[in-house]
Amino acid sequence: MPHVPFQETGTYPCPVCHCGDIQSLSLMEAMSCSVCQHIFTPQFEEQSLKLADSQVGLQWYWNGKRWQGKPSHVLAINWQYGVAAIAFVTLPTLIMGVSAYLFPPLPGTAFPWFPLAWTGLTFISHVGCLLYLASEYYQFPLGLYVKTVGRRMLGRVQVSNQ
Repeated sequence: MPHVPFQETGTYPCPVCHCGDIQSLSLMEAMSCSVCQHIFTPQFEEQSLKLADSQVGLQWYWNGKRWQGKPSHVLAINWQYGVAAIAFVTLPTLIMGVSAYLFPPLPGTAFPWFPLAWTGLTFISHVGCLLYLASEYYQFPLGLYVKTVGRRMLGRVQVSNQ
């Protein structure tokens, strides 16, 4: 595949969802994805693209074949966020686990497994909250991505069956 320069008239794969294609919007100096509907600001001189509809300054540059992530100081996650995320998951789980250990169910009571299950549920729900917040922050359309991948897989199955 030859190297194709990043131009206003071209159609390129979306660097966010990797399923759709981005192309110029009419009468605007912007580009949009056909699947995830993200808006991008192109810099044709620099062969780069910036995500315009997000607080996060995600950028990519075109290497002639595909998009490469462009390092940015905005993407640097401070160590405080990491500590807060670890504390958000471990502290409630630890509290539930220690209380289940210190105050075990009485012998012969119904549902003796409940404190351990509740501890596991605490861990899973807090990790789920973190994953949800991360996907919302980066505005990654998970449902749309799964639907598009499903359509692609269904299309491949139908083509191979014919």
